[in-house]
Amino acid sequence: MTLSRRDFLKLTGLVAASSALASCRPLYELAGHPPLTGWPPLSPADFRALNRLTFGARLAERARVAEIGLLAWVEEQLAPDSINDFACNLRLRNLDTLAMTGQQLFDLSNKLFDDFDLETVPNQLRQGTLIRQVYSQRQLYEVMVEFWNDHFNIATDKGECYYLKTVDDRQVARAHALGSFRDLLWASAHSPAMLVYLDNQANHKSAPNENYARELLELHSLGVHGGYSQADVMELARCLTGWSVKEHFWRGEFTFNTEQHDTGEKVVLGARIPPGGQDEAESVLERLARHPSTAQFVVEKLARRFLADDPPAEIVQKGVHAFDVSSGDIRTVLKVILLDGLPLAREKYKRPVNFVAASLRMLNAESDCGSAVQDYLLRMGQVPFNWPTPDGCPDHVAAWQGNLMPRWQFAFALARNELAKTEVDLTALLAASGVDNPLDVFSTLLLGAPLPANEKDALLTSLRSAGASHDELLPILAGGLLASPAFQWR
Repeated sequence: MTLSRRDFLKLTGLVAASSALASCRPLYELAGHPPLTGWPPLSPADFRALNRLTFGARLAERARVAEIGLLAWVEEQLAPDSINDFACNLRLRNLDTLAMTGQQLFDLSNKLFDDFDLETVPNQLRQGTLIRQVYSQRQLYEVMVEFWNDHFNIATDKGECYYLKTVDDRQVARAHALGSFRDLLWASAHSPAMLVYLDNQANHKSAPNENYARELLELHSLGVHGGYSQADVMELARCLTGWSVKEHFWRGEFTFNTEQHDTGEKVVLGARIPPGGQDEAESVLERLARHPSTAQFVVEKLARRFLADDPPAEIVQKGVHAFDVSSGDIRTVLKVILLDGLPLAREKYKRPVNFVAASLRMLNAESDCGSAVQDYLLRMGQVPFNWPTPDGCPDHVAAWQGNLMPRWQFAFALARNELAKTEVDLTALLAASGVDNPLDVFSTLLLGAPLPANEKDALLTSLRSAGASHDELLPILAGGLLASPAFQWR
């Protein structure tokens, strides 16, 4: 679907008519007054917080925060196992591959099955991920799952990662998203998908491969300025020789190949490591999980995700202290970043997944989150599990701000029900609000506040002059608000 010239004029007219919509700041920050609809009112600070802690503040979350307060809501979200997510799980019932073992996934996608599409497994993983982001009640958990999948990035188009990543997602990010960073690092290091993605299955004593060792230090723990050297990379690679993946019975599981392991003494980060087989690299993992540089690197990334591209230094240092005293307990660190840091948060630009998920959530869409939606994520540049380099999808505005046309196209296709297996009922949303003015309703729903009173007439006049009929009004308003600069920020 492409925007016609007439549609484009309507959209640009809508945005141009409102300085609030054209502003590169969230509307709730500019408006400074509560919503005018019958929905539970939220302060600008709470609306912003919900848009950081979820994939888009739905009415259910707004009502819950209005009822118990933001701090109590955060505590609820930090205990996801206590949240009933049956309705979301029901939407996953036909995605059979999500629960399969590596061997089962390999057997399913073995080339002997000529009628099986090798993209089925990664496509179901992408679809299931977006379904959870849109419909799960465990929103903070899903935000953290996405964060850790970025931190320990694996692209499904690398070798057997096309099926191994499904197991990795379940056993690494989902298993430990709100647990211990030590356990996360340990699980990732033993993940067959990670070992294949970074070539450690080819790391033999006769020809050490440094790829995984380098990224383990640079991207997964210490950070590029964390105090390690090239010699540390080489020595850690020697420790990791023989860490591999089973290719026959129990295919796709971790294995340690003693014959391929370098049995000599190593020195990593100044510490002597005596010969010990698999224990050598595992002893390094334990040290990395406790290293001060790891705390600094991980906490700064978390603060960047939730607070600002350049997060407040004082919050980062509080988070580092929490990391140290709790031995890397993620819940403890998050409480500091969220409860102390959210009042200091600044604008964050929506990455494509955030934009798409928020659009679906906040318009109460019914969607299978399948190929029609995933195609737009591809055009926007953020298909889940498709980022080609180990650093994961960028988390700063400059990486995403230059590709707006697919967002505009998605906004109009969604608002006009032109996406296959996806539907919104704008009339029902308007009726549920108890307010007759659709501008107030949709701006409050999507942007957190009604438009300033002096801009409403100009905006409607602009739409009429662009030829918008009465039947087109609601889709044009909803699509235009989704496409506006104001909605791109959270």
